[in-house]
Amino acid sequence: MAYKLLFCFSAGSVGSWVVYLVGGWDTAFLTLLLFMAVDYITGLVVAGVFHRSNKSETGSLTSKAGWKGLCRKAMVVLFVLVGAQLDRVLGCDYIRNAVIFGFLSNELLSIVENAGLMGLPLPKAITNALEALQSQSEKE
Repeated sequence: MAYKLLFCFSAGSVGSWVVYLVGGWDTAFLTLLLFMAVDYITGLVVAGVFHRSNKSETGSLTSKAGWKGLCRKAMVVLFVLVGAQLDRVLGCDYIRNAVIFGFLSNELLSIVENAGLMGLPLPKAITNALEALQSQSEKE
């Protein structure tokens, strides 16, 4: 019983400290976490069910690609942490939100791309926007 209490206390302490560092548990951060989860899950489905992933040579699931994806998601959270700390140092409240909104748009594009790889018919406006964004990023 004492170990369970110690574990719960430790997990709660670490969790609240991390939430403090990323600037709190608000709607923007929750939405980013949800988009990241949806993107990761749809990526797993694309690779595991449809075998159409562009993250591996065979298009199938690989643990290396999955691990890289999780590391990228962790890096996004670290960028939010950096933005939150910059807000605190500078006495403002927009850097963290700008970071979150930037990554939200990136996650949304990835979700739409995964839906396309699954064969979901996408409206032409969405595919045109994706192609324009991809070509723009390749130029830069």
